[in-house]
Amino acid sequence: MTTIYLDNAATTQMRDEVIIRMTNCMKINFGNPSSTHSYGRQSKSIIETCRKSIASHFNVSASEIVFTSGGTEADNLILRSAVRDLGIEEIITSRIEHHAILHTVVALEKEYGIKVKYVNLKPDGHIDYSHLEQLLESDTKQLVSLMHINNEIGNKLDLSLVANLCKSNNALFHSDTVQSVGHYQIDLEKTPVDFLAASAHKFHGPKGVGFAFIRKNSGIKGSIFGGEQERGFRAGTEAIHNIVGLDEALKLSYNNLETERNYILDIKTYFIKTLQDVFPQVGFNGSCSAIENSTYTLINVCLPILPEKASLLQFQLDLKGIACSKGSACQSGSSQNSHVLSQILDEEHLKRPSVRFSFSTFNTKADVDYVIEVLKEFV
Repeated sequence: MTTIYLDNAATTQMRDEVIIRMTNCMKINFGNPSSTHSYGRQSKSIIETCRKSIASHFNVSASEIVFTSGGTEADNLILRSAVRDLGIEEIITSRIEHHAILHTVVALEKEYGIKVKYVNLKPDGHIDYSHLEQLLESDTKQLVSLMHINNEIGNKLDLSLVANLCKSNNALFHSDTVQSVGHYQIDLEKTPVDFLAASAHKFHGPKGVGFAFIRKNSGIKGSIFGGEQERGFRAGTEAIHNIVGLDEALKLSYNNLETERNYILDIKTYFIKTLQDVFPQVGFNGSCSAIENSTYTLINVCLPILPEKASLLQFQLDLKGIACSKGSACQSGSSQNSHVLSQILDEEHLKRPSVRFSFSTFNTKADVDYVIEVLKEFV
């Protein structure tokens, strides 16, 4: 049976080079990095070399990179510490953030009594920057948390604009960059973002590892206690093989960035055009069909299918060997509508099936052709 993986926004296939480097690390570098003997020192040296390598991609110092288990932990570490240790009284975010942000700010609201304010969205799901500017006119100590690339509709935030808005209003700025690290270059020397979160498995690395960028002298403190690993930010013996995998995946992503971006963008553009030709009534959620305003890695499609047939679409695609998502992977097992689409679609369009197709360098135009044939048959 034909099998096609088009759910790269959920997770990506690991590159062979990453697997080889991780395997060698597991075989040879098994020493505990906290041990003072030669095995431990060698492991510690590998971690710090990886940290320095990762920091170089963002133009920051190695001390500003803190390894975590992934984006969710990085988001939690930053938001929780900002409220607990930095005296943040108000968090500004949007209602289409990842649940790692939304659920955390709601919990912080209950636990600490902070205020949470939600910036208005435009009809296409983009942030209303004018409203954000109004929300920032406050005497309270604020933190803004807005994602760089939306994981469901692919909308792209103007990171530099928001960072400078926050800076001019003395607010801290955190961005979940899980969908953009490894796909976009972010120069943190030029862009005054205070905190970022990233996850290796979104750019062909291993699951279970990511990092938080925490700008120097921010005052952020750790939340997991025990040993002094990660300079006290995150206790626990480091997973060296995962850190090595993260470093290798990031290096390969940025070394091949332009070539792979052009290749993937060509697939996305071809998919959009073919869908429009075959299904003239097709809709594109958010601004995913606007190349300049969205990521090149995904589209979110609203298909002209009757509501009574809509529930069978995901099953049909899976039956035909096509892996994609009706929303984010976090919600794929839920019968509820996507919280992102619920904010930007009217009731009529919410009844229609929306599907996210997300691409990588492992995909081809032949994959698109197969998907179109399956959709034609179903519709």
